[in-house]
Amino acid sequence: MPHTLPDLPYPYEALEPHIDAQTMHLHHDLHHKAYVDGLNNAEAKLASARETGDFALVKHWSREAAFHGAGHFLHCIFWQNMSPNGGAPTGDLATAIVRDFGSFDAFKAHFLAAANAVEGSGWAILARQQQGAQQLVILQSEKHQNLSQWSVTPLLVLDVWEHAYYLKYQNRRAEYTKAFMNVVNWNDVQWRFGNS
Repeated sequence: MPHTLPDLPYPYEALEPHIDAQTMHLHHDLHHKAYVDGLNNAEAKLASARETGDFALVKHWSREAAFHGAGHFLHCIFWQNMSPNGGAPTGDLATAIVRDFGSFDAFKAHFLAAANAVEGSGWAILARQQQGAQQLVILQSEKHQNLSQWSVTPLLVLDVWEHAYYLKYQNRRAEYTKAFMNVVNWNDVQWRFGNS
């Protein structure tokens, strides 16, 4: 069954003034859709290879599936991770953040530093480890198809590819990442934490 572009859970302009409507249109309708189309195409080519037994391009189409699949997966989380109602974490998630980072302010400083330091394009990710103590960790993903840890569940993702912020913030990534913290949907992050 083909992958589809999910609807945004809010209007394009809902995150103003932090994230502008024009960027949301382009980011969702063009960039994310390109990942969906690329993933569907790669999966179709791999299915064709299985049917014909011709695996000459399996490496290429596997890489395409990984690139577009990771882009689709992370963007699906990204849209849900944002809300016009912002706020702060509560409950078990807030407790885990304090346990693993010392305080919410320490988490925020670490998360923003990681986002701002990603080389080129990529993501900052708050994730929960699935091994051992299941602590929270902050990861950088410079190529989203090459996540730096396999045994984690992403809870909060911040897209720092230039298409996510360049129209409004140009090369001022730190302003964008700081503004992002105003629109984090902590209810969604809490839900992911509780179900990870």
